[in-house]
Amino acid sequence: MKRNQSNPILKLAAVLAIAAFDACAEERQSKRIVISIPDRKLVLLEGNRILKTYDVAVGKPSTPSPQGEFRIVNRIPQPTWYGSGKVVPPGKDNPLGTRWLGLSAKGYGIHGTNAPRSIGKAASHGCIRMRQHDVEELFGLVDVGVTVEVHSERPVLVAMMLAVAVAD
Repeated sequence: MKRNQSNPILKLAAVLAIAAFDACAEERQSKRIVISIPDRKLVLLEGNRILKTYDVAVGKPSTPSPQGEFRIVNRIPQPTWYGSGKVVPPGKDNPLGTRWLGLSAKGYGIHGTNAPRSIGKAASHGCIRMRQHDVEELFGLVDVGVTVEVHSERPVLVAMMLAVAVAD
C-alpha cells in the first residue's frame, strides 16, 4: 500500500525537479548581447534586464562589422592571432588581447585589444574590440550559445538606455 502512495509523490518530485532544471537552463540561456555599431556600445542582457554596458570599437568603413544575429561558438583564453602570413602568440603584442569570443560569423569575434585608444571608434577589421578588463569580465559572464545581435542602427533598447543616462 505504501508503495502505491509513494509513486504519486515520487512522480510529483520528479516533475518538479525537471521543471526546476528547465527553468535554470532557460535562465542561463536568457543572456544575450546587443551591439550598437553607431553608438559603439555592447550591452549584456539577462531577459530584458541590463547587466552590463561596455564601450567597444567596431569595424571601420572599409572592413565593417557584420550585422545580424549570431551565436558565440567558442571561447578562447589567451588566443593566438593568425593573419597575413604572421602569427602572434599570446602576450602584450597580440591584437586579440587576452580573450576571444568567436561568433558564428566565421572569422569574427568579440575580443580584447593591444590598441586601447581604438575603443569608441570604427577602427577594427570587423571584430568587436573591448578593453582588456571589460572583455575578461564579459568572458566570465557568457557561455557558448549566447545570442549576439549586431545592429547598424541604434536598437530601441540602446536608445532607451542612453536616454536614461542623459536624464540622470
